[in-house]
Amino acid sequence: MAMLGAFTLSPAQSAPTKAPAHASAPKAATNASGHNFGNTMTVTPDGGHMLGDPKAPLHLVEYMSYTCPHCAHFEAEGVPTLRLTMVSSGKGTLEIRHFLRDPVDMAVALLTNCVPANKFFFLHDSFLSQQSKWLAPASSLSKEQQQRWFEGNVPTRMRAIANDLKLYDFVEARGLSRSDADRCLTNEAMAKRISAQTADAQAKGVNGTPGFAINGVLLAGTYDWATLRPQLEARM
Repeated sequence: MAMLGAFTLSPAQSAPTKAPAHASAPKAATNASGHNFGNTMTVTPDGGHMLGDPKAPLHLVEYMSYTCPHCAHFEAEGVPTLRLTMVSSGKGTLEIRHFLRDPVDMAVALLTNCVPANKFFFLHDSFLSQQSKWLAPASSLSKEQQQRWFEGNVPTRMRAIANDLKLYDFVEARGLSRSDADRCLTNEAMAKRISAQTADAQAKGVNGTPGFAINGVLLAGTYDWATLRPQLEARM
């Protein structure tokens, strides 16, 4: 867990800001069997969470961070279309892997990863869609308060973050009790597994969030839906 202490709340680690894509309304896709794979969820060997038919020919990986505003933008702009067309139809899958930027990111990832696998995407989507609200208190904390996020053992840091940002209240409103959340935040084995996803992403060349790979190939210069969409369409 030495890796955690090195993270800072720095926007420099996220992708450059680009104008939102104003795509036309997506059309529902169908497959020959008529089966909807939109709610088919699999935990991959690397610990990622994947939506869609595991046998689909196209596999999209998103390397994301819960404190990255560009990841929240992609969640709003691209994910609904992906789910409605590519994922539901069985043409492709969407897998979420973590690319940690800071201790807050770790705290949220611990919470989303410790719920039952079939509830991961509900909590994952909630944190991204409400990012500006639950992360807002961070801007008004003193340097001394934020310093607690970087000092001491991992469980102590995670509890401090959860208290300061009211994450306990956030997840309790979505079905995760405070005592269960506390067990999630102090799960050091899980923290190591999440950190390993970041190390693996860095080894593959990921250097910003969101980052994307299609069928194992990292996409250069691709950090938003406007850039990703034509690359997906060219493969379907």
